[in-house]
Amino acid sequence: MAQQMIDAAAAGTFTIGGDLTVNRLGYGAMRITGSGIWGPPPDREIAKAVLRRAVALGVNLIDTADSYGPHVSEELIAEALHPYPQDLVIATKGGLVRPGPNNWQPDGRPAHLREALEGSLRRLRVDRIDVYQFHRPDPKVPFEESVGTLAELRAAGKIRHVALSNVTVQQLAAARKIVPIVTVQNRYNLEDRSSEDVLDVCTREQIGFFPWAPVGGSSVSDKEALAKRDALAQVARAHNATPMQITLAWLLHRSAAMLPIPGTGSIEHLEENVGAARIRLTDQDVAALERA
Repeated sequence: MAQQMIDAAAAGTFTIGGDLTVNRLGYGAMRITGSGIWGPPPDREIAKAVLRRAVALGVNLIDTADSYGPHVSEELIAEALHPYPQDLVIATKGGLVRPGPNNWQPDGRPAHLREALEGSLRRLRVDRIDVYQFHRPDPKVPFEESVGTLAELRAAGKIRHVALSNVTVQQLAAARKIVPIVTVQNRYNLEDRSSEDVLDVCTREQIGFFPWAPVGGSSVSDKEALAKRDALAQVARAHNATPMQITLAWLLHRSAAMLPIPGTGSIEHLEENVGAARIRLTDQDVAALERA
């Protein structure tokens, strides 16, 4: 693929919260940390180069969290990109703590959320977070209490827009009674569409939807996985693309509110991902992918 053809703007735009217009293909900054999403990456300069290349390719939506590292992802974003381009939207999250590698524990206590937000402000070197996401509901804390804390921080001017992650339709509705919700981030991909109902609400209500694990995993049987690999390979050949690019193109096709944020620590992989922005699937392509 010619370098000049790689441009996130080819995916079209979406306006978050009525005032933040972004290219629909963004970047997830979880993978610029160490193994187990713990500690620094093997090479900080490469990680920063990936971030700079993403922006150069037209990516103006970066998703991160205080728990990535922890803290490492936010620190690297600031090191690489601050002062930020005027159109760059950084969405971060709070509400998870990290006892160790691959270990994620919810903490939705108001005191923790306030502390987490202040830490993100410092690390990202900003006075206000554009999009602040409650990372995961905490079963030990009333959901409305956690969301109410973010509403208070929004009223205080420290959060521009409040968002959610890993929620149900019912939780989204409950949160919207407290404060406007501009985006939701749930697991969603060709293999796992269990958040279809949440996506449908987001599409109808013009709430941005960040699909995490956008290219899937191992949630299907070997037989199902084989069928999906075959379908992806066939559609990929028809578009002179890679299967991963087709998976991202399918997400972009699925909903105008869909904002894929594929992550990587590799410039080559980043360029492959952003290349998906140019792909336009046919109805036959989509039917083949969803039938597999």
